[in-house]
Amino acid sequence: MDFRFSEEQEELREMARAFLAEVSGSEPVRAAMASETGFDPEVWKRIGTELGWTSVLVPEEHGGLGLTDVDLVALLEPMGETLLCAPFLSSVCLGARSVLVAGSEAQKSLWLPPLAVGTLTATLAHAESEGAWDVEAIRATWRRDGEEIVLSGTKRFVVDGHTADRIVVAARETGSTGREGIALFVVEGDAPGLTRRRLPTMDQTRRLAEIGLQDLRVPAQARLERGDADTLDRILQCATISLSAEQIGCAQRALDLSVAYAKERVQYGRPIGSFQAIKHKCADMMVKVESARSVVYYAACVAAEGGEDLPIAASMAKAAASDACSFATGCALQIFGGVGFTWEYDIQLYFKRARSSTSLLGDVEHHRERVARELGL
Repeated sequence: MDFRFSEEQEELREMARAFLAEVSGSEPVRAAMASETGFDPEVWKRIGTELGWTSVLVPEEHGGLGLTDVDLVALLEPMGETLLCAPFLSSVCLGARSVLVAGSEAQKSLWLPPLAVGTLTATLAHAESEGAWDVEAIRATWRRDGEEIVLSGTKRFVVDGHTADRIVVAARETGSTGREGIALFVVEGDAPGLTRRRLPTMDQTRRLAEIGLQDLRVPAQARLERGDADTLDRILQCATISLSAEQIGCAQRALDLSVAYAKERVQYGRPIGSFQAIKHKCADMMVKVESARSVVYYAACVAAEGGEDLPIAASMAKAAASDACSFATGCALQIFGGVGFTWEYDIQLYFKRARSSTSLLGDVEHHRERVARELGL
């Protein structure tokens, strides 16, 4: 494998950083945090129609660019650097990915084109109140009733679930256990019997929601044709790699902010960056971030090539990225001192994003256990 980005991918990264510097600075992020939706619709429109980022994974025959997970990681890392408030992770990495991996050709033709231009948003409702991310933990049920399917249960921690136009719901057939009976259904966001409530969270840059399914009836064709436990695992593994790339960007920006602050903050007549303790802390942050970045890039290559090591690679990436992001933002707060916790400074926003991202799609312990199981330990 060649772990270097191609010339086109490097250009994509630079273009992303230039655009995000314009639309995702401190003031736009704080404005989005205070809004009802949690993002600026005009910025999202530009991302879809002008830049085409929403079409990265969508095949060309469905109006997309047909690129790979490596290209996706090249975009997500700068997004993490600027804490972009947009339904990109939910709609592209969860919703569109679900349709792409599990949908029939007819279902792809129906849903992928509007997802590719960003006029339709989607997300995946998988986890439930227990907070477990394993497929086996799904408790929401589905059953057939004539020509319809009835969904019941409650989903939590649904990324952008309060605004998504379509929600891919993971449920199990009534009476099934373990990995049996798992299926995926595409549900309209305003369907009768579906309720959604925004959850209060520490990280206001990414919205989570609770989705209620109260005997929700959907047509049989709403079921994704190839949606089963193995397919859902693959969707979640690829999404985990995407989230890990975001975390690397967040960790890198925490390091950059710390270095810049250490150069300008003067104590005892000297910049605090001249003190050995601060130098060592920044060096430790850099080592953590660079090591985790290598693991994430490797995982993206495995996902792009459809490698059999995807389960291990994805969990390794999430564990390493979560460790690095939590460590880097925690150290950054120590370098900033008391002012780092105040609202005027942005570093507290990165610290909160780090904490929420570590829990989302499984924490460090969860993924280390999965690696151990895959290796037979």
